[in-house]
Amino acid sequence: MTVHESTLSRRTFVKGSLAGVALAGATGSALYGCAPKAEETAKDGAAATSDQIAWSQCNVNCGGNCVFQWHSRDGKIVYMESDNTGDADLQARACLRGRSMRRWINSPDRLLYPMKRVGKRGEGKFEQISWDEAIDTIASELKRVIDTYGNEAIYVNYATGMYSTTGRNPSKRLLSLLGGFINQGYDYSTHMMSAVMPYMFGSDKEKGSVYSPYDNVNASSFSEAERASDLVVMFGNSPAETRMGGANAVWDFAKVREAVNGRGGKIINIDYRLNESASGHPDEWLPIRPGTDAALCSAIAHEWIANGQVNKEFLDKYCVGYDEDTMPESAKGQNKSYKDYIMGTGYDMIEKTPEWAAPITQISADKIRELAAAIAAAKAPFICQGWGSQRHTNGEDTARAISMLPILIGQLGLPGTNTGQREAEPPTYLVGSLPFKNPIKTAIPVYQWVNAVDHGKDMTATNAGIIGADKLGSDIKFLWNYAGNCITNQHGDINYTHEVLQDESKLEFILVWDTVMTDSAKYADILLPDAMRSEQLNMQTQGYSEYYTAVVVGGPAQEAPGECRSSYDVCADIADKFGKKDEYTEGRTHDEWVQYLYEEGAKADGEMPSWDEIKAQGIYKRALEPSIGLKDFRDDPAKNPLGTPSGKIEIYSEQLATIAATWELKEDEVINPIPVFTPGFQGYGTVTDEYPLYCSGFHHKSRTHSSFGFIPELEAVARQQLWINPMDADPRGIKDGDKVAVESPAGEIRIEAKVTPRIVPGTIGIPQGAWHKANMSGDRVDEGACVNTLTTYKPTPLAKGNGPAHSIIAQVTKA
Repeated sequence: MTVHESTLSRRTFVKGSLAGVALAGATGSALYGCAPKAEETAKDGAAATSDQIAWSQCNVNCGGNCVFQWHSRDGKIVYMESDNTGDADLQARACLRGRSMRRWINSPDRLLYPMKRVGKRGEGKFEQISWDEAIDTIASELKRVIDTYGNEAIYVNYATGMYSTTGRNPSKRLLSLLGGFINQGYDYSTHMMSAVMPYMFGSDKEKGSVYSPYDNVNASSFSEAERASDLVVMFGNSPAETRMGGANAVWDFAKVREAVNGRGGKIINIDYRLNESASGHPDEWLPIRPGTDAALCSAIAHEWIANGQVNKEFLDKYCVGYDEDTMPESAKGQNKSYKDYIMGTGYDMIEKTPEWAAPITQISADKIRELAAAIAAAKAPFICQGWGSQRHTNGEDTARAISMLPILIGQLGLPGTNTGQREAEPPTYLVGSLPFKNPIKTAIPVYQWVNAVDHGKDMTATNAGIIGADKLGSDIKFLWNYAGNCITNQHGDINYTHEVLQDESKLEFILVWDTVMTDSAKYADILLPDAMRSEQLNMQTQGYSEYYTAVVVGGPAQEAPGECRSSYDVCADIADKFGKKDEYTEGRTHDEWVQYLYEEGAKADGEMPSWDEIKAQGIYKRALEPSIGLKDFRDDPAKNPLGTPSGKIEIYSEQLATIAATWELKEDEVINPIPVFTPGFQGYGTVTDEYPLYCSGFHHKSRTHSSFGFIPELEAVARQQLWINPMDADPRGIKDGDKVAVESPAGEIRIEAKVTPRIVPGTIGIPQGAWHKANMSGDRVDEGACVNTLTTYKPTPLAKGNGPAHSIIAQVTKA
């Protein structure tokens, strides 16, 4: 079926959305930013006023980059429309978050002036300064740190917030010209998967020293499930919450749901919550204890092996390490194969039967057998995982274990199938960003930055996962934080991070650059106000939808308030202090760079409109072809080998076996050469009398990470609530709507309770991204209910990543 032949209309889908009905009813046009009815038409039906229209996009980190048309009068945005151009199947209509963007742009909380810190870090006490003083201070601190410690003492922090038209690259371009900075390895979204999947599937794209799953070379698009699948199995994947909007995967998923159900197929959602994607269709939810997906997959594998349902011919031809026949020479004759692990003849000598997995997963043995039979019987099973499953302290093993399901039955590289990874994102990006070339190749895993502040000089490739070098040359002394709330809110173990940052002899200077006062911004030494995308000429390539790609050019829709400035212009002023302004700008203004980057993209593409045409029409888009993960490899493995040492799928990785034997690991840290189930730190079996509940974070409809977290209309309609099962709430005397205290080994929060059977018993769920609100000089109890107040700062064994984000033990009591 082509993208134009779906019988599900976008209008029907939006009209039928309960979330949309509830939100519209609760807040009306105030949230959406739509024109008041009286302003829409005059009495005779003609337009009452003449608007200026400027195109733009939402660019926060859900990935959708949905499209806006800003309507401005007298230089001020008064309302917005979303995309209404062309085929309805190819419209990048903004979700409810994106439609609140006017509230962000015109928020009374906007940062308006440069400021410097006058209190302790984290207190949020600042005084206004001039741009000249701010730029002089930043340049002076950069020079001092570079001269004293070298460029490896500078780190650009991970960020997912509202950044300007040329992205975060003005900062990176500037710092690269000054000698460079320490790179980010991986990201907070896919940390464990990014680190481990190359050992199984390799990577077909050069990404410097760092692999990214965004390459999508190993996954199939949702459109493949729409075209041919008769069974979709989703592990921890809810596009209805994480990827809302017409330019995002929720629309793709809606088409999949209709097509699969229409041909008599089924969608099974495996999650510890009955999430929005699962509740939106009538198929099946399998509630599972968080962090135990690998145990479920191991039990399914046992069923297939015991019943002779594995595709031995496929495994022998395309894989390494399934059984003794395909083991590498270094591991032969030692019972180290995947089959030995599953059947109890190797490793822990425990047979991974459904009866073994049932008490771990909370899924009955009969239900596990039923699931195994359904997948084996499907003609084209589409198995995928969201990024929640790997965001645990055992996430490296979990991600590979889920991918073992299509591998074992040879259901990958074929129409309607997937490789077990997240559905693919679009492969076409029509325009580039401001170019830079960092002279420094060393990278730290992004979750390790606090350790690099505290003891960076002691961090090596074998004890801290340093990439591209044997060790770090310096502690981090200068933190550059642009458009991000990952110093505290989105990082982990806020109380511990606060302690490290209080010692100004460690991290000597923090620059924060944002649009509003986030919790992370309270730690700035210099705090700068950024102009938003819609307040300057902006350009963006469309995001994650698999059905089409687009580019939008437009703006400004209004002038930036106060003394807000474009990050490009400010970086040019800082470059001038070093005599690098001409090299930085190459003689181009910000707007001239936008035009240059567009025209370079159009030249390479050959089909895009001219600059004058895109300026006039605002948006250009076209349909994409579906992709089947590993199709070329499946068709001809000799001609299209994978980027692994063997060129095959490596179920057993000699590289991981070597790492496990040579890295400096703590006693409770394990790296496995095959996909196994390990409980992980604060995972299965670690609850205590003091902390008797498992706790996991999850993405929330009202925020993209912490972005939009300060907009009251969104907060009111999609409240920050703790999910707790009645079986756990009743003995504690907790009723729906009660204020409760949640305590973990790392901290304590206050939050409203949502008592619901939509969460597995024994586990509580907390939406991530809520803004931290605590008296850090007092009891530190977080009234904002940020889940990272509860996470313990303990990077995972291989990725050195943020696995504790969803691996927490806790207690809940009435507040």
